[in-house]
Amino acid sequence: MTLSSKKCKDSATILTISGYLLVLGFGSLGPGFAWGIPKSSNNSIILNIMGLMPMGGIGEGINPAVTLAKEHIKEAALLDPYTLEIPPFDTECDNAKGLKAFFEALNNGRYLMVFGGVSPSVTSIIAESLKGWSLVQLSFAATTPVLTDRKKYPNFFRTVPSDNAVNPAVVKFLKHFHWKRVGTLTQDVQRFSEVRNHLTKELEKADIQIPDTESFSNDPCINVKKLKDNDVRIIIGQFNESMAAKVFCCAYNEEMYGSKYQWFIPGWYQAHWWEKANSTTCSISNLLTAMEGYIGVDFEPLSSKQNITISGRTPQQYESEYIKRSAGVKASEFHGFAYDGVWVIAKTLKRSMEILRNTNSFDKIHKFHYNDRELEQIFLDAMNETNFFGVTGQVMFRNGERMGIIRFKQFQEGQEVKVGDYNAIADSLELINNSIRFQGVEPPKDKTIVRLERRQINLPLYSILSALTIIGMIMASAFLFFNIKNRNQKMIKMSSPYMNNLIILGGMLSYASIFLFGLDRSFVSTSTFETLCTVRTWILTVGYTTAFGAMFAKTWRVHAIFKNVKMKKKIIKDQKLLGIVGGMLLIDLCILISWQVVDPLAMTIEKYNMEPDPAGRDIAIIPFLEHCENTHMTIWLGIVYAYKGLLMLFGCFLAWETRNVSIPALNDSKYIGMSVYNVGIMCIIGAAVSFLTRDQPNVQFCIVALVIIFCSTITLCLVFVPKLIALRTNPDAATQNRRFQFTHNQKKEDSKTSTSVTSVTQTNTSRLEGLQSENHRLRMRITELDKDLEEVTMQLQDTPEKTTYIKHNHYQELNDSSVQNYSDCKDGEKIVLRNHIDQKSQPQWNMTEPSKTNTDTVEDINSPEHIQRRLSLQLPILHHAYLPSIGGVDASCTSPCVSPGASPRHRHVQPTFRVMVSGL
Repeated sequence: MTLSSKKCKDSATILTISGYLLVLGFGSLGPGFAWGIPKSSNNSIILNIMGLMPMGGIGEGINPAVTLAKEHIKEAALLDPYTLEIPPFDTECDNAKGLKAFFEALNNGRYLMVFGGVSPSVTSIIAESLKGWSLVQLSFAATTPVLTDRKKYPNFFRTVPSDNAVNPAVVKFLKHFHWKRVGTLTQDVQRFSEVRNHLTKELEKADIQIPDTESFSNDPCINVKKLKDNDVRIIIGQFNESMAAKVFCCAYNEEMYGSKYQWFIPGWYQAHWWEKANSTTCSISNLLTAMEGYIGVDFEPLSSKQNITISGRTPQQYESEYIKRSAGVKASEFHGFAYDGVWVIAKTLKRSMEILRNTNSFDKIHKFHYNDRELEQIFLDAMNETNFFGVTGQVMFRNGERMGIIRFKQFQEGQEVKVGDYNAIADSLELINNSIRFQGVEPPKDKTIVRLERRQINLPLYSILSALTIIGMIMASAFLFFNIKNRNQKMIKMSSPYMNNLIILGGMLSYASIFLFGLDRSFVSTSTFETLCTVRTWILTVGYTTAFGAMFAKTWRVHAIFKNVKMKKKIIKDQKLLGIVGGMLLIDLCILISWQVVDPLAMTIEKYNMEPDPAGRDIAIIPFLEHCENTHMTIWLGIVYAYKGLLMLFGCFLAWETRNVSIPALNDSKYIGMSVYNVGIMCIIGAAVSFLTRDQPNVQFCIVALVIIFCSTITLCLVFVPKLIALRTNPDAATQNRRFQFTHNQKKEDSKTSTSVTSVTQTNTSRLEGLQSENHRLRMRITELDKDLEEVTMQLQDTPEKTTYIKHNHYQELNDSSVQNYSDCKDGEKIVLRNHIDQKSQPQWNMTEPSKTNTDTVEDINSPEHIQRRLSLQLPILHHAYLPSIGGVDASCTSPCVSPGASPRHRHVQPTFRVMVSGL
């Protein structure tokens, strides 16, 4: 179809639309106009057909085609001995003058049929009145959909498809690309509105949705925006050339072009129509950008097939003859339909004469009159039976409508390219291979394809974190093996191996929860996922309480022992610590069971805002996540966090209180403080970041897993690595706390005036200073008593040489015996000297007089037997005579030198002080 402004007789302007004329003026020619061919010879009978059309403009391009058709019919001897004549009558594209020409033709002659009709208004008026004269009309250019009404125009036929004929073709095209949702944009003109109404019915039959139908008069921008707001991607437009420029300018401004949109517009616009549009604010380049890829739909003026037509020529051969014949005259796009129209009339007359001859009514042709109903019906039936291949394709009528070929052209890089055609007879769409170029990698979608996409944990990320978790569990297992293997070692035994096992168990439970946190609906079913919601919460909660509860229970025992101000003996067994941990777990179970019974966790789906496809496809993605939630999630989490927070605060308090206990095997306060600090900071940061990234499961899972791994690993390492290092390097250093030592150099011993005092708080500083002063005084008293002991020993010697030897051995034995006695009496690496003596009776001494001793040599006197005998006399004197005066030793201590009887001269001394001494 072509929309163009033409001239009628150089004075009347008409608008040719879809092969017919919108009348703006008219002129007339006499009935004697003979289309430029000579009259028939006297030997032939002329069959007159009334030609109604404007002789200017379109008529000039039609005349050569009509002439060629009559010549070719004569060559084919189709109507011999008859000759077909079509005298034209100029309607001048005006209703009044068109009717005048029609009535003058009826008055001045007899015409078997009417050929022509271009202007919709003129054609519709004449076609409606044909029934009164029993005439049949065939049009080659009237495309208005109004004429499809068979009740109103029963005698009207046309060789050109109507404007409505493109609608089935468009529907077929839409189905081919699976477009089920389209919108329409129509100019407020009757003929466009009629096409739109028919298209709506066709779309409804094809079950294609029309979410929005827009109409405009002058400014289409508002309507274009509404189409965009309603997410219309496939747009079928019905408007003329000038409005088309405005529409595409609006589309450019709204970015309704490119890979996401597809436009359909009429295909009968003049070539380079956009260059003539001057009523838009867009430049030519902007219009070309928005127009790129549009599809124009129009009937095919000439068949592209190479088939032989009814005239014995191909459509291409006919076109060559037409071009030669129409030299100097502007060609009309309707010339092929006019050519085939003449052949339709000839075939109809031939068929009618055959019918009349068979019914012995042949003379009706010669006696034709305008009220012959019988001949009228014969003409109608014969024309409905028309079926031949013409230059415009297969010529066939259905209810007076031409079943023609509809072509599709796509605008590609500034020009229209044919991409396919639609055969209305066969209801088939044939597209030229690889001719359609869509702006994207695939045809546009008829709407924004919304795809629900689960945000799931990436498998490689889950694998990496699972591998780290397995490494952590292997480390925890190694610590467990180490703890069980060395449980009888003094250092491990003092650090409560059972509590250590619970710490490891809690860490392994925390590690195990990572595997469960990484399982979402992409790995498990819905029911399994809901079960995991509960299981992973329980495992992490119990694991946390087990690990830190055991750690804090150990610290509490140290606190209870060393913070006992009355210095009373206090025994706290592991069973009591297990009870404390069990109590903490019982609180956890009460919370978790109440949570599960009252408000259990369940899977909820949370959808997020629509997002564009990361891969650039023409789809929109609505991400969704499955969460473990319940109605009062905040309340339950608050209860759990509050309980765990109080537990950590309690641990911090115990670590601070026991910070001065210097026995590494017992005191983990420093490491507990470090662990609580790291765990607290990481949990606060992890919880906050996890909440902020709840819509990003990979980030959230990574943060949660790393926090659990870090907290569990740092806790286990702080508890066990120092023990492992200490046990491997110096097993005794961890359990000893500065043993008492006596040296051979008494002056060096006297110079050691500083003492190591432990397990004393800041409130006992003054008491500690007093005890240190008393300790120094007593040590000076020991020195004085040692001098007296030396004098007594010398009295027991026979010679000076013996005195020197015995004195040396005396001090050596004294040191050994003293260290052994004090080592047996210490409790927890601390030596407590008590100022009371044993009240047992002293032994009976068998003193040997010097006169009764042997006179053997010095070697005999210094023999081991004699030395042993003499020491048996010296040591009781030290134990029972001197040590009680400085406070003595605890009665619970057992000395190998204690006599079975108590000496009557040694009275019991009431203890008045107690001193903790180290470093003597």
